Amino acid sequence: MFNQALIRPQSIVVVGASNNPAKPGGHLLQNLLQYSFGGKLYVVNPKEDSVQGVAACRSVADLPSVELAILAIPAAACVQAVRVLAEEKGTKAFIVVSAGFAESGDMGQQLENELLKLVDQHQGCLIGPNCIGVISPAYAGVFTSPVPALDPRGIDFVSGSGATAVFCLEAGMKKGLRFASVFTVGNSAQIGVEEVLQHWDESFTAESPKVKLLYLEGIRDPQKLLKHARSLRLKGCRIAAIKAGTGESGSRAALSHTGAMASPDVAVDALFRKAGIIRCYGRDELTTVAGLLLLPAMAGNKLAVITHAGGPAVMLTDCLEKGGLQVPRFPDSAQKEGLKSQLYPGSSVENPIDFLATGTAQQLAAIIDCCEHDFPEVDAMVVIFGSPGLVPVNEVYQLLSVKMKSCRKPIYPVLPSVVNADEAIREFMDAGNLVFTDEVAFGHALLKVTNAPQPMPDDRQPSKNVQLQQIIASLPDGFLPPLEAQRLLEAAGIATLGQLQVDGEQQALDAAAQIGFPLAMKVVGPLHKSDVGGVLLNLRSAEQVAAGFRRLMAIAGTSAVLLSPMLNGLELYIGAKYEKGFGHLIFVGLGGVWLEIMKDVQVALAPVSRTEALQLISKLKALPLLNGYRGQRGVDIGQFADLLVQVSRLVEEAPLISELDLNPIVAEGKRFSPVDIRIALNRK
Repeated sequence: MFNQALIRPQSIVVVGASNNPAKPGGHLLQNLLQYSFGGKLYVVNPKEDSVQGVAACRSVADLPSVELAILAIPAAACVQAVRVLAEEKGTKAFIVVSAGFAESGDMGQQLENELLKLVDQHQGCLIGPNCIGVISPAYAGVFTSPVPALDPRGIDFVSGSGATAVFCLEAGMKKGLRFASVFTVGNSAQIGVEEVLQHWDESFTAESPKVKLLYLEGIRDPQKLLKHARSLRLKGCRIAAIKAGTGESGSRAALSHTGAMASPDVAVDALFRKAGIIRCYGRDELTTVAGLLLLPAMAGNKLAVITHAGGPAVMLTDCLEKGGLQVPRFPDSAQKEGLKSQLYPGSSVENPIDFLATGTAQQLAAIIDCCEHDFPEVDAMVVIFGSPGLVPVNEVYQLLSVKMKSCRKPIYPVLPSVVNADEAIREFMDAGNLVFTDEVAFGHALLKVTNAPQPMPDDRQPSKNVQLQQIIASLPDGFLPPLEAQRLLEAAGIATLGQLQVDGEQQALDAAAQIGFPLAMKVVGPLHKSDVGGVLLNLRSAEQVAAGFRRLMAIAGTSAVLLSPMLNGLELYIGAKYEKGFGHLIFVGLGGVWLEIMKDVQVALAPVSRTEALQLISKLKALPLLNGYRGQRGVDIGQFADLLVQVSRLVEEAPLISELDLNPIVAEGKRFSPVDIRIALNRK
């Protein structure tokens, strides 16, 4: 889909070029000229002989052959222009910045469809329409500002929104971020965020940028995003992304516990975790995370917080420690006393190290040297240094710049004086440094980076279970009767209780004799059995069974009664839900009434490997209960992980399963018994 005409064109035409830089075609041409496109540059303007010093053609028909066309003309004129360019001028790449396409309604959608059809017919590639363009090492093909100076060691950035791309660039440049390329995809008629990610993956070399940023308003192809993001992560890249538009319109009928908990946003979270993508929720967070990804990573989780202002250090320390990082107190030592002797009286070297508002560059150097060489408790340093406007900070920032480049342990600069020290901060960034201005925002970003998800391997299994396929083919859509759901689980190798279903009182008594006491009874029909009083526990006699049967059959909607052995143990939950485009989400957590009350649930995107299953279980707040708490017997977590993997394989082999609930699963030791099974099929 991507071609060299888009990436490294030898010739570019701006269709709709203008002498007015306030117009898209004017600013676009200005950027191409200012940032020195090295190939042949053409412009089309029917009313001018020359545009910004470039000889103009009156129409695209007057052009010679040209590789890349950037269109800034009304939407209605774009289709004919592309037709001539593709058919007569050999143009293979198109960037359409014009609006008025699918985003404007049915007429615009028709124009966009025609545009895409033309480009595809000629094996071309299309960025847009309704975008701001592309910035690559070869050319600055955008009609906006700013255009960052590109650095091959910087960041690759793709955005579904042009305006958001501009604002992210501005936020990043204020921090000293360097960019390697910028793609905006607009309506994504042909090339969307997923295809840009694919291009980065398939063209990746050892010299490629190692940090990728994504801004998405929709995910057209979740599996493609997962495939190429995971591949890039395994090649050594780091990826951070914003997925906007997470609210749901309308309400979802909560036919099962899993259906009530699942949502497109839960699916995005699961997708990002599986791919190893750091999820962010705003421009400042995204660019702060990006800055940290560009800097060396710390080897451990212990930081020294160095400051001349106590308050910011306290706030940062609170943030870091709440998130699981450590700001350890330094033990008394000769090195500690030696450092203290070099600071002003009243300074603290306990960590945070506070060397007072009058602290000097020489004192900061001494502190950094001690943290680098004498304090093994330190894996990285955060230096918070601003100015109340009393003295210049240039000397301190120059020293900090030198130390950041020479120290083995990473140093993270938090420079909060964006007004008083504005000029000094600019000089610091001009020396090639990154800047963070808010200590708590920095702390939250550092936690995201240090706790970033690792990409999960693709454990997708081919379908092999013939019996399972035959059962599925014989069943209708909708929620399955309990015995059919039980049969489906057993075909997948998942042990069940072997419940008995009855619709007569004598049958109930016979079933009770077969199962033995104590036993449990529950209604067949109502989905939420507890809500209607449809569950009876610890029945210990034939009389109780007979009375219970009559009581349950009187509940509205009841067609039969299930009898099962009475079990004791920890109640757990496993669920699955098909989310269109994403595949199945797999849920695990506490079960029974605790599922609704505590909502202690972890979610992953199928397929779930055993390693991933163990990770999910380890993140449950209820993990101490699973391990055994205060004399209570725990459960075999490995067996629980295996059951989770079995459910994942079941929905993988039976994709028609739209919802699945095993709740509760009564667990004790190595035994896991699904007590209530709900499975729904959907062939639509």
